[in-house]
Amino acid sequence: MATDGPGAAAARADFRALIAQKGHAVENARLAKNRLEEAFMTGMLTRSPFLDQALRDLDVAIEQDEGQKLGGKSAEASRFILRAIDRMLDEA
Repeated sequence: MATDGPGAAAARADFRALIAQKGHAVENARLAKNRLEEAFMTGMLTRSPFLDQALRDLDVAIEQDEGQKLGGKSAEASRFILRAIDRMLDEA
């Protein structure tokens, strides 16, 4: 069941703004993930099994070893996962 109210709307708008902003896709993905996690912790949005799995997949995509340069497949994977989250976010 979707969460209603101004907090939920703001969290969804923030997430969408973060994934649309210019910049490095992986860094934007981290910021967007953090915003969703904050919305879940404060009760603004409700977790779903799909969103939990998508966020775990995003963690793998944006994982970085010390000194590792991110890009290429990490950026592509994070954009793909973020688009999937965006499609399902109105149900959160």
